[in-house]
Amino acid sequence: MGGCGTIPDARDYIGARIYYLRHPRFVGPRGPLSAEQGRRIVAGLERRQKTPTDILQRHIAFEQAISGEPMVLGNKVQLLENGAQTYRAMLDAIHNAHDSINLQMYIISDGPVGQLFADALIESQRRGVQVNLMYDGFGCLTTPRSYFDRLRSAGVAVLEYRPVNPFQARLPWTLTHRNHRKMLVVDGRIAFTGGINISEVYASGLHSSAASGEPPQYWRDTDIQVEGPVVAQFQNLFINEWLHQGGAPLSPRNYYPKLQWRGRDIVRVIASVPERFNLIYVTLVSAIVNAETNVYITDAYFAPNRQFLHVLEHAARRGVDVRLLLPSQSDQPLIVSAQRSNYAALLKSGVKIYEWRGRMLHAKTAAIDGVWSTVGTSNLDWWSLARNNEINAVILSHQFGDRMNLMFNDDLENSDAIDPRQWNQRGMIERLAETFAWLLERML
Repeated sequence: MGGCGTIPDARDYIGARIYYLRHPRFVGPRGPLSAEQGRRIVAGLERRQKTPTDILQRHIAFEQAISGEPMVLGNKVQLLENGAQTYRAMLDAIHNAHDSINLQMYIISDGPVGQLFADALIESQRRGVQVNLMYDGFGCLTTPRSYFDRLRSAGVAVLEYRPVNPFQARLPWTLTHRNHRKMLVVDGRIAFTGGINISEVYASGLHSSAASGEPPQYWRDTDIQVEGPVVAQFQNLFINEWLHQGGAPLSPRNYYPKLQWRGRDIVRVIASVPERFNLIYVTLVSAIVNAETNVYITDAYFAPNRQFLHVLEHAARRGVDVRLLLPSQSDQPLIVSAQRSNYAALLKSGVKIYEWRGRMLHAKTAAIDGVWSTVGTSNLDWWSLARNNEINAVILSHQFGDRMNLMFNDDLENSDAIDPRQWNQRGMIERLAETFAWLLERML
């Protein structure tokens, strides 16, 4: 059960100023831009900053350094908070589809929410839209086969990722390598990703209960809706995964339409696979290392390696406002004790830690310097970083960064700050639980 991947060593990227010498490469709706066009893009974005500095240029330089792939211009990214808002946007896109729907989910539950999506997908398939659905065999272990049989009988192409039953799976079979990605691509023009599965645990998030003083009972999560040229990268990930898993040939559709300029957000889509270098992890580490003003991280399962903890501590010691928003309770009880085993060192270095009061915090986001943001499916535990297929989007945008900061500060209203002095006075039983969970961190 130890897994099939490792967390990469990001030290080669930490403090390597030579990366600033690289000219950023951009792709727009009409293809690659020249170096001069790229410089004008960066200059124009910097002029729109409230306080002119080289922060944006620094983050663009490191984004380029970590991955040789060009960054994509001309996108519009909308922040979606919680299940109600996200499901509404996803279902609107599904109902308005006219060519193809590609849906990939870790968990699809057979409840009211799952049936709502099944009805929408079947209705789209019947009016001529090709629907392709990929789900994870372990994530949907409790979902009855009849749910997917109903979709298949309606013409939906359905593929199970790595079936749990070894007699149904392709070799090599493993239970630990899972596909944790959540992604919807409609007509090759609109894409969604983030932490939200199709499940009833999100259904009660229509309204916050903060006004009544009661902790929120819904699962707090975050997704994004993306339009623009970068949608082709989402589409490419889905199709490549489908083919790699041996799915039936996809029905011919216009999966890669010509995409127009939709906004001013620069976006890069990053995917991770356990057997390969984890670009999601290294990108986040490098962004923190180069942070100048603030690092705001929200994470559902916080049990990172020592390297990541040291990066956070070092950033706080050099004056960066580092804040972590973490759950106070979880569907994986050991993870809360594991995350708390790291509090003492983090608090001592100046990192501010908050715990969400509500039932479950499931979001995976980071906002740095008001310009670099990421939203996706990857957590900061070993299982996510070393054993799962994940997907994150990195967004370089002042406007989107402002929305991320506002969302983070709103979430702090439903959270409790961890006081360093009170924390040092916690009881022996709590300390023993933290030590036990810390010993098992690589399994979490």
